[in-house]
Amino acid sequence: MARFNEGGLDHLLDRRLPLGRVPFLTEEQQQEIRQLVLTTTPVDVGWGISSSWNTRILQSYIQQTYGVSMSREGIRKLLHRLRLSWTRPTYKLVKGDPVRQAAFEKELEFIKKTNHGRNRFASCR
Repeated sequence: MARFNEGGLDHLLDRRLPLGRVPFLTEEQQQEIRQLVLTTTPVDVGWGISSSWNTRILQSYIQQTYGVSMSREGIRKLLHRLRLSWTRPTYKLVKGDPVRQAAFEKELEFIKKTNHGRNRFASCR
């Protein structure tokens, strides 16, 4: 009521609210973290033996690199704001022979078709 009495409806509607909490990391640092997670593994940057990033490793990395102490939940929320999501790591057979892999896939398809046909006829008897 006091704000209205001071300046009317315009003064009441003109509320200068704080923008929220100041982020722990600058926008530039956040983008560096995003690129780090998207393009490297902890092993690539000499950070342990893990093949994928997690909040525990990032917590240590951020503390060491930027001198900022963040909770793991805060890091999880940061990653979410950066449009990153957790996925299970997949293994890629780097030394795999593409010719043998193609032959295996072809053979597997043949087996599927053959077994599928047998199962259909077996149920008709």
